[in-house]
Amino acid sequence: MTTTMSIRELTRSGKKLAQYDYIDIEDRKSHEYKGVLISAKYSDMVKDFLKKQVEREKQKRLDEIMQFAGILSGVTEGMSAQEIKAKKIGEIV
Repeated sequence: MTTTMSIRELTRSGKKLAQYDYIDIEDRKSHEYKGVLISAKYSDMVKDFLKKQVEREKQKRLDEIMQFAGILSGVTEGMSAQEIKAKKIGEIV
């Protein structure tokens, strides 16, 4: 079960925390979405998901940076862009 509450409602009625799987939190006046509060029984699952997501993003950024590592170490010195691409494709295949 889920519901949407304001922060004020949430602080006034702590008993509601146990009734729901997660609670969407929004600003009562502007109806701006502020976040989500997750039940303790799902916390480990959410933490694992977020950890994997962060690791994927870090690996993606690292891969983007590492594609230029050969240029910085001098391995590709004197090679044209076409030669670098051909070498890279040869390494992949």
